[in-house]
Parts: sequence; C-alpha cells; structure tokens
Amino acid sequence: MKTKNTFTKNPEQSRLESVAKKVVGTICILMFTLLATNPVYAQSDNAQDQFTVKGIVSDEEGPLPGVNVTLKYADVGTSTDRNGAFTFPKALKPGDILVFSYLGYETQEIKIKKNTRLIKLLLTTDLVEILGAVNDDKPYKSKRKN
Repeated sequence: MKTKNTFTKNPEQSRLESVAKKVVGTICILMFTLLATNPVYAQSDNAQDQFTVKGIVSDEEGPLPGVNVTLKYADVGTSTDRNGAFTFPKALKPGDILVFSYLGYETQEIKIKKNTRLIKLLLTTDLVEILGAVNDDKPYKSKRKN
C-alpha cells in the first residue's frame, strides 16, 4: 500500500511567501523603470550640444534654388527655397558634415563647428560637369567590313 505524503503549510509561512513575492515584484518593476529611463537622461545631456543650422546658398549671379543639403553618412536632408535659403530639418552637433550639391556646380562639404548657426555659401561652377567628360583615347579600334 502506498501512502500519500501531504504537506500542509503553516499559515504564517504562506503569508511570508506572499509578502516576499510582492516585494520581489515591486523591486523588479522599480529596476525596470530605472533602467528604461536611463537612456532618456543620457540623450537629454547630449541635447545641449545640438542646434539648428540655417543658411543661404548662392553663386556669382545670386541665390540658387533647389540646392541639395544633406547630412553626410545619414539619410536626412533638405533643399534651398527660391531665395537660396534653407533650414536643416535635424538638430546638428559639432563634427557633423553638411554636403551641398547642385547640378553643374562643385559639391562642397562644410564641417559644423560649435559656433556654426548660419552658413553663407558661394558655389562655384564645375566646368567638367558642364562641358561633359571628353575621352579622346579609344582603346578599341573598329574594323570596317567590305
């Protein structure tokens, strides 16, 4: 005959286990909350170094509308309005590089410094792009069939 072992818990022990579970649950929630908010504080400290950059792009004849202004190594940018003015849509920090490009003009890069808030840029024409690449060297000669 098999005997069944039954274990009865002391009511005091059951109460202590219940309190312990609540304490452990509260500590887990508190730790999760602290760890989850830590990156927010780290980003807010860095926000002091970020600022908005505006500017005007022109050539020898005046403002250039439609110049592409992009952040190097990122997928964000804007273009100049009909007065050649732009406001970059993302806050920048020192060390970021803005790339200015426009068909027929040399692409220029400007490294953002700590005091850079307004950029006035004069683009110069790119003669190679305007004239087109000329290649006089012909590596292959064609033969005419008779």
